[in-house]
Amino acid sequence: MKILVTGGAGYIGSHTVLSLLENNYDVVVYDNLVNSSIESIDRVEKLAGKKVEFVEGDICDKDKLSQVFKQYKIDAVIHFAALKAVGESTQIPLSYYQNNVHGTVCLLEVMQKNEVNDFIFSSSATVYGEENDIPYVETMKLGTPSSPYGASKVMVERILADLAQSDDNFRGVSLRYFNPIGAHESGTIGEDPKGIPNNLLPYVAQVAVGKREKLSVFGDDYETKDGSCERDYLHVMDLAQGHVAALDWLNRHSDFSGVEAFNLGTGNGVSVFAILKAFELATNKGIKFEVSPRRAGDLPAFWANANKANKELNWQADRNLEQMMEDTWRWQSKNPNGYLV
Repeated sequence: MKILVTGGAGYIGSHTVLSLLENNYDVVVYDNLVNSSIESIDRVEKLAGKKVEFVEGDICDKDKLSQVFKQYKIDAVIHFAALKAVGESTQIPLSYYQNNVHGTVCLLEVMQKNEVNDFIFSSSATVYGEENDIPYVETMKLGTPSSPYGASKVMVERILADLAQSDDNFRGVSLRYFNPIGAHESGTIGEDPKGIPNNLLPYVAQVAVGKREKLSVFGDDYETKDGSCERDYLHVMDLAQGHVAALDWLNRHSDFSGVEAFNLGTGNGVSVFAILKAFELATNKGIKFEVSPRRAGDLPAFWANANKANKELNWQADRNLEQMMEDTWRWQSKNPNGYLV
């Protein structure tokens, strides 16, 4: 079975490509390399001992996408390709809507023309917005996110629902995931943000390796256990295996049509200060930090109810916080400059 993975050279994409190869799927990666590196694919091939077909292209380029579908006889699509920085999305919202929403529509149109119906979407916990109670459950209504990034994910989920209403052949899965961290246990592939990291753990790791002076903790006066924000952190390899589980679920349910959403998370909230302590314990590295004012749009706490994925996908997040920290540090210490070689 041949799977097209858009954005497959990125952080979550590359780990998912590895999991797909390990589960005997054939993979074609389509990526514009704006926020990723071809080096990740080279390393995935070495880890898996298998070849990955790679096409450099933009998700909005329907002609190139059409060529890929015709040349490789694609059976299903896992769609990661998106801009993903919440803060940046408030500064250049049109780029986010162009890439994340219009790009997805382009991809879906090409899929329809080529009669490819199975689609797994890289969604986000941000679709629950600010008005839903925690833990988040799939039966909740889509919320009103505080950023164009989150809004783009909500828009795509609505588009998928509308498409499923109009096309009985369409089979979609939206994977709403929370905060992926960690790296492959080999330290060969991991998260390599361009410029200043937007996410907590890559920043912590870069402080530990000497690339950054100190971490800013945005707010210590939230109504949480220790005053810092709490998030549901899960290991990126558990998340990658969640995508394989979703694909397997579609293959098992040949009579399914429509769109189904699943939360992928641990079901536990972990604070920023707890992450710092866990990282220091796992690595014996002290992390210098300062407390800064709260960031606009940051929620005090949220985490997943992942019971649906546990039961229906036969999936759960197995790796603990210590392993997330150890694998992050192994990647960062072996690759202080990321994929730059």
